[in-house]
Amino acid sequence: MLEKLGLIALAGAAGTLARYWISGLVYGLAGRQFPWGTAAANILGCFLFGFIWQLGEGRMLIRAETRAIILTGFMGAFTTFSTFIFESGGLIEEGRYLVALANVGFQTVLGFAALFGGLMLGRML
Repeated sequence: MLEKLGLIALAGAAGTLARYWISGLVYGLAGRQFPWGTAAANILGCFLFGFIWQLGEGRMLIRAETRAIILTGFMGAFTTFSTFIFESGGLIEEGRYLVALANVGFQTVLGFAALFGGLMLGRML
């Protein structure tokens, strides 16, 4: 049990660093007028979650215990729901209501599309 908890913690640290890197890269390329960095991490995370889930459940290529470490540890730290809500709230506080609505709609719709894209790719393999 302690080994599994340690692996989840290590996966969480890796997910945090990956999110920091992806967000920084995207913000560096696209600027900060829109929360592109957070959106990129969340949408990529949705895709990877669906893909990994399908490889585990549909193809039995990833054991349930390993999948739990990846999905709970890495993906839990990689995706950024709290940052997404915080940034959307900041846009509302600034009176940028349409941008806030676009951020919520953009990340939600593309998140679902990415999830199902990951599931489909996992099924095709």
